[in-house]
Amino acid sequence: WLTLHNRVEGVLSYTNLLFIPSSRPFDLFTPERKTQLKLYVKKIYITENCDELLPSYMRFIRGVVDSEDLPLNISREMLQHNPALAKIKKALTKKVFSELKKKAEKSPEDYSLFWDNFGAVMKEGLYEDFENRDTLLDLARFRSTSHDNLSSLSEYIERMKDGQDSIFYIAGEDAKAVAQSPQLEGFKAKNVEVLLLTDPVDEFWIPSVGKFQEKPFKSATRGDTDLSAIGKSKSDKNLEDADKKKTKKKETKVEPLIAAFKVALGDKVKDVRASDRLTDSPVCLVADEGDMDMNIERLLKQHNQLSEKTPRVLEINPGHALITKLSEKAKRAEGIDPSVEEAALLLLDQAHIVEGESIPDPLAFSKRMAAVMEKGIGP
Repeated sequence: WLTLHNRVEGVLSYTNLLFIPSSRPFDLFTPERKTQLKLYVKKIYITENCDELLPSYMRFIRGVVDSEDLPLNISREMLQHNPALAKIKKALTKKVFSELKKKAEKSPEDYSLFWDNFGAVMKEGLYEDFENRDTLLDLARFRSTSHDNLSSLSEYIERMKDGQDSIFYIAGEDAKAVAQSPQLEGFKAKNVEVLLLTDPVDEFWIPSVGKFQEKPFKSATRGDTDLSAIGKSKSDKNLEDADKKKTKKKETKVEPLIAAFKVALGDKVKDVRASDRLTDSPVCLVADEGDMDMNIERLLKQHNQLSEKTPRVLEINPGHALITKLSEKAKRAEGIDPSVEEAALLLLDQAHIVEGESIPDPLAFSKRMAAVMEKGIGP
């Protein structure tokens, strides 16, 4: 995909011939994989897979480096602490960054091919390599709910709506699946762009980086996300107040249902709240402020790094027809209506399924679903 061949002369003299492949090596993510560079001194072979020549997140690069300044009898231990080798590493890294930036500017489609192959590895540098973090953030590319093609963070910021002060993202295993998440309905309704992050490394570099161009990264799955100010100018103040009154009226209508859901679900959820993010779905699960992000919790569970799941907040859509009918039932009932209790458990299981999670009791879910269908079909 790219060849870098140059000779450096001066205080430090060396020649390098580096290759970035056009396809991803099969062992790119194996922990044992090392940097694929051979080191020569005055054209005499010294060592293979020299880790000291490039950072680990560039381990997909192959090639050779021939130095004029290193001693011929240099040992493996001396390589790790050699100042000349450290300077070569810094210069080579800078050269790779420079060539990648040129590619990104002159041939964005070709650069997208590179990022699809090696972006997940390059992003490791965002939490490993503080010195080059800003350069890596400029080179990083992302898919989003508004664009099928890859775009940079700078381009995302240029497209941000009036009143938007955060870079929103949602993390998961598959871009198409997370793009359909109910948690994004409010963002789509306001045409707010959300980054689709599908690499496991994303959950680690985002807390480390925190923000880009003074705009903080914020997960769309957080319960404290407020979209009310986005897309509204100061002249829309009266309209905003009217919207808040309408929202408050809807929330008041579902208060009896929220109370019934809290009793029915108990400690299965952390809280039950009315949602301003849902437009089509009846419910969704969100992480409360201060709790672990939902996707990183799934990753830790998959790798047996987490024994217990954190209870989530169940948000309900006050404008959904099903929620409206359940609210009316909950309001009329003395105590908890059995059908409202069944609906609460079914909707919680449904929210887990939509998130791609396993439900705690599949047999109970199946029985409840069959009972509801039987009532719905009638005699």
